[in-house]
Amino acid sequence: QVQLVESGGGLVQAGGSLRLSCAASGLTFSRYNMGWFQQAPGKEREFVAAITWSGGSTYYADSVKGRFTISRDNAKNTVYLQMNSLQPEDTAVYYCAADRNLGRLQTMSFRYDYWGQGTQVTVSP
Repeated sequence: QVQLVESGGGLVQAGGSLRLSCAASGLTFSRYNMGWFQQAPGKEREFVAAITWSGGSTYYADSVKGRFTISRDNAKNTVYLQMNSLQPEDTAVYYCAADRNLGRLQTMSFRYDYWGQGTQVTVSP
């Protein structure tokens, strides 16, 4: 079965960096666009970033543009989220997701077919 497993979360001070990874199995990874979402306590899941199947195109939420970078390695079936200049408002559980439709990058969570279990990111002031 399809599995997406996130890792790399943790506690970091404001201004610090973290790199999240999401390892995929049970699917042909290079046939999926991939996305990252965040969910803070009491809030809905929100789009963070997405990348096309080839890695040739990316899209970011305005709140993370210039600070976060999404990338992928199809040989390793892994998508990454490099997070720099982290702020307390970035505190959330971060989820990776896979979208089998290889058209435009999607920002709505219901467009994604598979989800990981999430990894906690906590940014202290």
